[in-house]
Amino acid sequence: MMPLESIAVGLIGYLLGSVPFGVIVAKRAGVDIYSVGSGNPGATNVLREIGKPAGYLVFFLDFLKGILATTWFLVPIFSFSGDATLGLWGLPAAVLGHTYPLFAQFRGGKGVATAMGGLLGVMPGCLLIGLVSWGVIFFSTRYVAIASIGFGLSLPVCAFVSYWSIEDPAAEGAKLFLALVVMAWIIWRHRSNLVRLREGTENRFERKTKK
Repeated sequence: MMPLESIAVGLIGYLLGSVPFGVIVAKRAGVDIYSVGSGNPGATNVLREIGKPAGYLVFFLDFLKGILATTWFLVPIFSFSGDATLGLWGLPAAVLGHTYPLFAQFRGGKGVATAMGGLLGVMPGCLLIGLVSWGVIFFSTRYVAIASIGFGLSLPVCAFVSYWSIEDPAAEGAKLFLALVVMAWIIWRHRSNLVRLREGTENRFERKTKK
């Protein structure tokens, strides 16, 4: 892996992550997403304040940012080395860009959807386990924040198992470190949610009741 390639992947990853799809979609709907709901430009707030189609679209686009950040360099036209582990630079850079976007005055989301997309490129098995964890927790509690934190906590557990079961300790060690970073970042970005959960003021998706 060439240092210049790593820098390039990190830089492009940050720029991709900086595209504020939540802000763009909300603006198209005539809404300043920073001034409604939680004020967060992520998919959850867009879904609550504008509607499901807009929220799902933002999630998909934020997810796509993560995929592109960890795979674009594999396209032969870019003449990179073809080392898939370069994606380990692209993922955290994209999450950083999403959280502190250059193109939106550094006011971004929490980075979960972008992290999920990036994991599809570098740790698909752990992404699957994380998504299962997210689903189980969300449908049990109806809290997106708790589900997202549970998703983050599942990643280093999965990466640790892979580290001891696959004969490539260097690559798997790097993935384990990345999983720990992503977990810590997700928890850090949800610290205000944790305060609201403790105070009993966190927003919850209520189950629909049949009339």
